[in-house]
Amino acid sequence: MQQSDNHPAGIEIALWQYSNNERHWNCWMESLSQEERDRAATYRFEGDRASFMAGRYLLRRLLSLSIGTAPGELVLSADKDGKLRLDGRDAPQFSLANADGLVTVAVASGCDHVGIDCERIDVEIEEAAVASYCSGDERRWLAELSARERAQAAVALWTLKESHLKALGVGLREDPRNIAFAWKDGVPVMVGGDRDRRWHHRLIESGSRHVVALAACSQSGLPGISTRLFQDDSIPSE
Repeated sequence: MQQSDNHPAGIEIALWQYSNNERHWNCWMESLSQEERDRAATYRFEGDRASFMAGRYLLRRLLSLSIGTAPGELVLSADKDGKLRLDGRDAPQFSLANADGLVTVAVASGCDHVGIDCERIDVEIEEAAVASYCSGDERRWLAELSARERAQAAVALWTLKESHLKALGVGLREDPRNIAFAWKDGVPVMVGGDRDRRWHHRLIESGSRHVVALAACSQSGLPGISTRLFQDDSIPSE
């Protein structure tokens, strides 16, 4: 996918701390497909069901604005690797993530790949898990940090790697230890002489107790990134 000089790459990110009001859930369901409604019904716990519905609802709202099709009319399907795509369209690229009360969606124009991931900043990651996804250099860097800094940096590394793997659409079939990061002027960059410099990674301010990581592959440098807190204006205030 080559991008025109007249249409530079851009990414819109929406972050939403969604409602736990069941009345709102019913409104979200109206925009979902029958397959999504059926899937929502399979979740045993209400929190998981709400997270799924909120994610698909936000995704449909943003895609609707991007391509001018009503949210409920969008046809989403998963490819052979489980990555969601818009039927009949190669663009825009998009990605969805949710974690413990936060949903975030990235919609990109002019990018070959985009991935987003989020995680609670205070989640506990065991040493064995760190060893399973961090490279040797990353583990040595983590060991030099204080306990508090190490815990937060481990979460940041996890979300960065997850966002990259989601952008590629391969999930954990790729060993996350093969994707290593370092920081340059406060910005995460992939390390290794053979790394594709079209890739860009950022940690996004979430306004909550979450780490949000973005990965994007663009032919013409860092895409413009806009971030906003989503306000659901389709549901009347109480």
